[in-house]
Amino acid sequence: MARGALADAVRVARWAARERGEGTGARAAADGSLPDAAAQQAADALDLTPQQVRADWDRARLAGLIELHGGVARPGWRLRAWDRDDSAALRGWVALFDAWSLARPAPADAGPGAVAEVIEALPQVLSLLYLSAGPVQVADLQELLDQRIAELRTERCEVPYERAVRGAPDPDAVAGPVPVEAAGQGADSEEPDDAAALSTAPDGGAAPDAGGQTTDHAHGRPAPGAAADGAGASSAALLDWALDALAAVGALAVPGGSGGRTRGAGDAAALLRGGEPAGERQARLTPLGSWAVWVKLEQICVAAQSPAGNIEQSAEAMLRGCARLTPGPARAEYRAWLAARSAGSAVEELLAVARGEDALLRGLAFEALRTVGAPAEPAVRAAADEPALRPYALLWLVEHEGGDPETAPDVLTREESTWLWVDTAAAVADHGESRLLVRHLDSAVQGSVPRLLEEVRAVGHPRTVQVLVALAAAHPDPALAKAVRRAAFQVHTGGA
Repeated sequence: MARGALADAVRVARWAARERGEGTGARAAADGSLPDAAAQQAADALDLTPQQVRADWDRARLAGLIELHGGVARPGWRLRAWDRDDSAALRGWVALFDAWSLARPAPADAGPGAVAEVIEALPQVLSLLYLSAGPVQVADLQELLDQRIAELRTERCEVPYERAVRGAPDPDAVAGPVPVEAAGQGADSEEPDDAAALSTAPDGGAAPDAGGQTTDHAHGRPAPGAAADGAGASSAALLDWALDALAAVGALAVPGGSGGRTRGAGDAAALLRGGEPAGERQARLTPLGSWAVWVKLEQICVAAQSPAGNIEQSAEAMLRGCARLTPGPARAEYRAWLAARSAGSAVEELLAVARGEDALLRGLAFEALRTVGAPAEPAVRAAADEPALRPYALLWLVEHEGGDPETAPDVLTREESTWLWVDTAAAVADHGESRLLVRHLDSAVQGSVPRLLEEVRAVGHPRTVQVLVALAAAHPDPALAKAVRRAAFQVHTGGA
């Protein structure tokens, strides 16, 4: 289903990749959109309209199928892995789902604050759709959205205000914030305030105030669908926009009327904007949408079950905490820590730790990156160009591509294997026991201590002297320990 949802975006992405391969390259405008000439060129090549090309281009960018570098489109890792890795299709669609708010332009009269509130409140709406496991009345979604926005404003300690209504001769006049004294007086007075009496319906329900906004005075909040702040787009219009955008990315379906046909993204907007009576409008998640919401909920549960409580720690602090754990609990801790962050920021933070001086944390950082999986591939591939990270990165890439972990070290050169041996020995010397450092000698590829010492001295690892000194102090053979100390001295003084 994910492949089908992104099939058109893949076509445009592959067209852009071919253009780059032929040396022309598909250049984007400053805002990332496709210029008219390029859109027409792609439309001719793919037998589409320029409007369809632009829509598919935007979806390809949001799904990570296309990456822009200096205004030139390059194929993303998901496009490169599209034919051989099903997870690339799923991750691409999830990226599109996460960017649903960019799939359709927000109402022109909606302020940035109102749009941000809807985006922040929508996960609760999606949770209701998921738990309902079927169509839900749009009116119910509207009520939940308004309630959640009111909660968000309460959490921010926003003071509500209302339009002036008492004898207002000028309909455009707007009152300022209600003074605290007046609010308290109205609450304590036994007689109803005149303004409240004017703006309350005879049955105590909702009635329009002087500014034309419907207010539910029984509950002290705007009625469902009313304008969020008395101006601009109403929350009903913003909900329509959100549902339309979710339908556009394939996460939402709008069941039809009596025939039961399910409308797709193309005609969802028309229906949500009033194609049916408000009480009959419904929406439900598609199978892909249900799966995506389930994944998000699972991530929240995983993050809440961190056994060692390192979710809010930095990558370095988390890895230090995991150094005391066995592999199984450590992986659970990695997953919990990663679930609370975006993949990109988590990968960057882990690689920053790997570039530090602590060799143990360097190895643990790449263990955590194995938990990240495919989203870490571009950054790890780039890290392979850094000498200090190259052995770890090459081993990671071999295992990620399905290679046998037992034979993965074969991809390393002799120098890279020696550098990794010294780095691992440094981790053992700093955090392990002396007997483990002695046993580490058996893992050297050289096969003999003299040859190992010769190549260790030549590899240029910054911790070579400390490793050799620690090894000489730990080894029970006096003759071998003396040879190791001599090698440490020669490295320290730069002698042959």
